[in-house]
Amino acid sequence: MVAANRIYCADGSLSGAEMEARIFRPPRSVMQAGQANTRRWLLEFEPRAGREIDSLMGWTSSADTDQQVTLSFDTCEEAVAYAARHGIAVTIEAAHERRPRPRSYAENFRYVKVG
Repeated sequence: MVAANRIYCADGSLSGAEMEARIFRPPRSVMQAGQANTRRWLLEFEPRAGREIDSLMGWTSSADTDQQVTLSFDTCEEAVAYAARHGIAVTIEAAHERRPRPRSYAENFRYVKVG
């Protein structure tokens, strides 16, 4: 596993990179109990230009189209290798592992619920 918040680039420095991205594992949606779509690692590009508000319609827009790209990988190492091949500096966010508390089925029907 790669340590969190390390910056990588093809030549080993951040200054030579023209693109920056972050690699992370998405958390599960609060609207679901399952772990779907949380096992893969995502690479998202950091915004290079700020967003602008259109004066006529009031829509928010940006000239940076890299924000629309999200790449998914099976492992963090694959994502880091892709970024190194393409000269992308990345920040890696550590995955928050779920630690389920072991409990019995009978605890669902207890009169006094603790925790």
